[in-house]
Amino acid sequence: MTLLDSSTWEGRVFSGSGEWISGSGEVYDAVEPATGKALGRVGSATPADVDRAVERAVRAQREWAARPYSDRAAVLRRAARLFEEHQQEIETWLMRESGAIRPFAALQVTSGGAEECQEAAALAGAPYGELLRSGQQRLSFARRLPVGVVGVIAPFNVPIILAMRAVAPALALGNAVVLKPDPRTAISGGVVFARIFEEAGLPPGLLHVLPGGADVGAAVVEHPRIPVIAFTGSTRAGRAIGVAAAQHLKRVHLELGGNSALVIMDDVDLDKAASVGAWGSFVHAGQICMASSRHLVHASVADEYTALLAQHADALPVGDPTTEQVALGPVIDAGQRDTVHRIVTESVGAGARLAAGGTYEELFYRPTVLTDVPLTAPAYAQEIFGPVAPVVTFQNLDEAADLAAGTEYGLSLGILTRDVMKGLALAELIPSGLVHINDQTVNDETLIPFGGVGASGTGARHGGTAANLEAFTEQQWVTVRGELPHYPF
Repeated sequence: MTLLDSSTWEGRVFSGSGEWISGSGEVYDAVEPATGKALGRVGSATPADVDRAVERAVRAQREWAARPYSDRAAVLRRAARLFEEHQQEIETWLMRESGAIRPFAALQVTSGGAEECQEAAALAGAPYGELLRSGQQRLSFARRLPVGVVGVIAPFNVPIILAMRAVAPALALGNAVVLKPDPRTAISGGVVFARIFEEAGLPPGLLHVLPGGADVGAAVVEHPRIPVIAFTGSTRAGRAIGVAAAQHLKRVHLELGGNSALVIMDDVDLDKAASVGAWGSFVHAGQICMASSRHLVHASVADEYTALLAQHADALPVGDPTTEQVALGPVIDAGQRDTVHRIVTESVGAGARLAAGGTYEELFYRPTVLTDVPLTAPAYAQEIFGPVAPVVTFQNLDEAADLAAGTEYGLSLGILTRDVMKGLALAELIPSGLVHINDQTVNDETLIPFGGVGASGTGARHGGTAANLEAFTEQQWVTVRGELPHYPF
């Protein structure tokens, strides 16, 4: 069986399990970044579609929450098996639509698809409350109940992982979901989920997949019957969503941008360190929020490290991942490519020196290494979201700490050193949601609470039983007496 047969979804949106409808928005082409070819016609949604989806989701959610937890777990286990059975097909769509190389696409299907569903199936049966002491003669306890409808807004870069880490636990805990994928990855980040859960037997009305623009995202954020929003995307958009959510007194889980530091001490194996640094900066063409965006290198080894990093960059093949054995595919579109190139050229104009890369053909941007980077240069001060590795030197640990902490972001941090305790001590001085001693910054696991601080988001919001319960349920206090009490009135 072909999961993503276009005759099922072409020109439509998914409004409830088993129901593909014509969206109110215009139909548009899904484009392959590597070739510019159209992959299919995608239906787009409007705010009116959001209203209709939420109305149906509210009705369906009540029955879903009332069903035995084992029913919800069974649906998620079937979804996990479907991700496994259709892995190669889904990988190919990820490669064509998002530009991912096959190993990175495979990671998304196994970790973001199958594993997220498996863990969510276990979450459905996890303890969800606790007994509380009371000074009165009564039973007192707290329990977690589903919030109702969860709005999920997911980005283009890692579309399966960054959507499913909210969709799967939200469904497992008895909620309905309205998902707005990025319109550039509406198939691999939208249609895939609709078809998976359709085949897994998710009851009608519980999952709605509505690709669209900012107006559709705003409608999801502002809808009064969606009390919780899970958003992954840029800090600029996250700030706007945070403001809107606050005005509507709703919870919002924000996983935003990063400008993560990779600190290279003077005691490391530089050959290995350069490999670690190259992966952290260049994997998926640098289009990852956790990318190693600033290489902070001890001055005594900086020249050698930079030369080795540049060698890695120059050796990496770039091209169409569906037809060539490449390390980097294309960036998502011309706008992203132009932003990356502007940052590189402005940084060189500000005094940085190109050690590798800095060129492109079509949407294929060469892995780029910049050295002698001023701290005011855009490549150091801004999130790049492209395959660019700026190198800056430090003289001592205090300076390294000041440099690493000298950003509004606080998502991920890598420290490479033979002295692990020194690395741990340094990490205490740098605000960061994630810290990896002797590894690069792009690290995530299904079971681990994930999130950043500062301009990188609102803390750990996804992953693990406790974080998922906090994210997608409300706490309710309940007391029970055996008899009516006596009051003086």
